[in-house]
Amino acid sequence: MEAAGRDSTEQRGQRRLSAGVVVVRRGPDWLFLMLRAYRNWDFPKGMVEPGEEPLAAARREVREETLIEDLDFKWGEVYRETGPYGNRKFARYYLAATRTENVTLPVNPELGRAEHNEWRWMDRKAALSVASPRLLPVVSWAIEMVEHP
Repeated sequence: MEAAGRDSTEQRGQRRLSAGVVVVRRGPDWLFLMLRAYRNWDFPKGMVEPGEEPLAAARREVREETLIEDLDFKWGEVYRETGPYGNRKFARYYLAATRTENVTLPVNPELGRAEHNEWRWMDRKAALSVASPRLLPVVSWAIEMVEHP
């Protein structure tokens, strides 16, 4: 687990950073919000814009992709990053709780459609079963954080 902090300009020049949030909700157990685009399940995330702090980008992406605004970063500003994928791309995920149960997938004006095809609240077993190998360490980290604070 890494503590939150600023990336140096040099670091940002070497890699492309996207930021997102593992959004969780309390049910009988913790539930994880997973979004599906085509066959891939992920958490809300997107590219950090120039001059934007990663946590601000993560909040913005959740709002843009799900309309969820009530995020409680009760575990602090800690995060977990994926290994590199694509073209030197990394994804940084924070962890936050919400009370929102019904999720909306709004139309992205640039795409003319929603960015995702489906959303689901999943228990830990389901989240682990749909996560890609790149995302498995993030899901495992989030489970550990919520179950053993």
